[in-house]
Amino acid sequence: MIINVVMVEPEIPQNTGNVARTCAATGARLHLVGPMGFTVDDKKLKRAGLDYWHFLDISYYDNLNQFFEKNSGEFFFFTTKARHTYTEVKYPDNCYLFFGKETKGLPEELLIKNPDRCVRIPMQHDIRSLNLSNSVAIAVYETLRQWDYPQLENFGQLHNYKWSDII
Repeated sequence: MIINVVMVEPEIPQNTGNVARTCAATGARLHLVGPMGFTVDDKKLKRAGLDYWHFLDISYYDNLNQFFEKNSGEFFFFTTKARHTYTEVKYPDNCYLFFGKETKGLPEELLIKNPDRCVRIPMQHDIRSLNLSNSVAIAVYETLRQWDYPQLENFGQLHNYKWSDII
């Protein structure tokens, strides 16, 4: 099963690096739609993603028109302006989770054309928004939770002890 994370015009390299790390850890595909506020060789981007870049399935697009010309499927637009919460949605295989730039979010022209596909993460009234990379992680893990975490390791081992030694 495949999740596609679409970042539209990201501005902060550290956020994109953190999103890349989430995608690497979960097997999600990352789509970066320009123009971006940094270059892909930015040290801050690479540092935030640490040594996970070789695990990424990543695609780059000059703009949203180019993205939509090359991709199709079920699209979900994460925005603070939505009328539905992200947990009301059933995410299908090969879904696309869209996130906008840090300062403005997704273009309203895109949102108004897709009102039933716009979803929000609930938060306090006076808070503008969550951090972009945190929002992506919430969305990706909700999708994976609905799918019962396919192909992910659901257990871990201690370094100095064994769980089996506990009575």
